[in-house]
Amino acid sequence: MKRTKRKTRFRILVCNDDGIHSPGLAVAEDIARSLSDDIWVVAPETEQSGASHSLTLTLPLRLRHAGHQRFALSGTPTDCVMMAGIHIMKNALPDLVISGVNRGFNVADDVTYSGTVAAAMEGSVLGIPSVALSQAVGGREDEAAIFACAARHGARLMRRLVEIGWPESVLLNINFPPLPPGKVKKVLVTSQGQRDQSMLRVDERVDARGRTYYWVGFRRVFSEPEAGTDLHAIAQGCISVTPLHLDLTAFREKQRLEAQLDGSIVRLGRQMQESGGVPLRRRKKSSTRFRRTER
Repeated sequence: MKRTKRKTRFRILVCNDDGIHSPGLAVAEDIARSLSDDIWVVAPETEQSGASHSLTLTLPLRLRHAGHQRFALSGTPTDCVMMAGIHIMKNALPDLVISGVNRGFNVADDVTYSGTVAAAMEGSVLGIPSVALSQAVGGREDEAAIFACAARHGARLMRRLVEIGWPESVLLNINFPPLPPGKVKKVLVTSQGQRDQSMLRVDERVDARGRTYYWVGFRRVFSEPEAGTDLHAIAQGCISVTPLHLDLTAFREKQRLEAQLDGSIVRLGRQMQESGGVPLRRRKKSSTRFRRTER
């Protein structure tokens, strides 16, 4: 299985979901330059936070040249990586995709919403080793202070990860804690956690014309995350490295269903007639509030 290797001409694609002008993108470029001088940037023209792994299919994409090997695209993060892979860099694909550095962490359920993680997913789909970098934000600070942790530790961590290597089918989701660089405790390899949904909030407001509108988000508090998860690592002041893959199959449940369904449509219809229709039987959830990969 092919793994990342340091080459004489190591080509890196940098993208994000906060947009071409994001301070976090500049941090990601600096991290990339610690690995190579062949850096390409394809980023959204405007902020695309929460875009997930979406494509732009109903509108044309506009590509703007924004400097040497730098492009801004009127699309999603996934559009950016796809455009780079099948058009801009098609004659010499990147050896690594770095997505970020996102302003705000992407842990637990965030990975399914995140445009930052989605860009790394698309790199993985294209067969390119990919990482997503996100910086947790603790309070209201200037941008340089917010990204200081990722700026200090990101390059060394990335160099080590490139030396180790990882499969193309796996993407690495890296989150930096909201701490000054000198207060970070360690790097932890973690599993994906699950948020306490009681932290979800809907903020109802009224505009100047008397019409109601809403902001949706999570309260900036940690409940009691399980040890070993990305949530717990950030809460403990550690850098979290979570290997993820795109195969969402729940294998244990697949085996259970295979034992209950024999595949015969005729027999299935006969069973439904005999039972007269059965209401959905909800299986008891796992006692843990944190999802684990079932492989």
